[in-house]
Amino acid sequence: MLRWTLCLVAVVCLLAPGAASADTGNPGLKSIQAIAFGPDGLLILGDGIGAQVVTVQTGDKTATAWTKSRPGDIKEQLAGRLGTNSKGINILKLAVNPASQTAYFAVRKLEGKQDLVLTVNGQGKVSEFPLENVTYTRFALPPHKTTLTDIAWADGQILVAAQAGETFKSTIFSIDPKQPKGVAVVNTDTYHVAHGKWETNAPLRTVMPYFDQGKKYLVGAFTCTPIVKYPIDDLKADSRVKGTSVIELGNGNTPLDMFTYEKDGKTYILMNTIRMFHKRAPVGPSQYWTAKVDYTILQESKKVNEDALRRVGNDVNKPLTERAIVAADYHGVVHLDRLDKSRALVVRTDDKDGFTLEVLPLP
Repeated sequence: MLRWTLCLVAVVCLLAPGAASADTGNPGLKSIQAIAFGPDGLLILGDGIGAQVVTVQTGDKTATAWTKSRPGDIKEQLAGRLGTNSKGINILKLAVNPASQTAYFAVRKLEGKQDLVLTVNGQGKVSEFPLENVTYTRFALPPHKTTLTDIAWADGQILVAAQAGETFKSTIFSIDPKQPKGVAVVNTDTYHVAHGKWETNAPLRTVMPYFDQGKKYLVGAFTCTPIVKYPIDDLKADSRVKGTSVIELGNGNTPLDMFTYEKDGKTYILMNTIRMFHKRAPVGPSQYWTAKVDYTILQESKKVNEDALRRVGNDVNKPLTERAIVAADYHGVVHLDRLDKSRALVVRTDDKDGFTLEVLPLP
């Protein structure tokens, strides 16, 4: 999701000492723009309107195995749990709790514009996860107009991608839950391969952690789909973070979700996207399509930024490299997350306002 200019600014530390201590009650969320999980069922919610990130102890640690896809329209079923129909809600985000394999949905009930968390377990049971009486920790963000696009847990650190301020700057919030002294706010400087220039205004749309030879990185992607990595150790107060672009997956696409997995002894990145100019230059039968990317491309040090690989040239169906291919079985996938070592949980659209919850083998 994104746009541009060149500048790069820096960093503010917020939060009074002790502000990150745990509380019990209702965290008072005004929105749920991003959702992710840490260890032991720790739910992480990004609230851009309320200028906060909240972690919630779910206590959800007992796994319920998924045996099949849930039949019927999942949007209609989630809406029914809230006393409305499919036209009365929007599915905002999906995250699978790795401790229980329960799917957590951030859902907006359009009547009253209320954001809620609903769950679906492996047996297909739809429930609401109430936020009325929970143990939570609140991390305050700068009180500016901010949209949070994604959240990742990275070895004890919470990393938040955001579009912040009136100037549409790309921002990363770095939060250490063990050090409630503040939130590091860092603007990013990234080479946009498709545009052929360095930019600071294109916010990351989806992020994940990456570890290589003892070093930690935040990997992200933004519209027109360059995949970029940023050293996590550089996400400090008063620092300027410069990304390294390693591949561009195709101009005119916006990334949605991303995770890594292993198959046949190799590691891959799976990322679903929406093609904004689908009818003019389709990648598949749906405007939603998914890329399978060779994970080792993140180790690239020479063919980066201006020389980064491109998945395709002018013809979106003519690949320039086999290190990033289209996962045909994932056409139509709007939301996805890894379910286990061999499967993904996805929400797929039929492009006619129908949505199904499916378990798919990893490609």
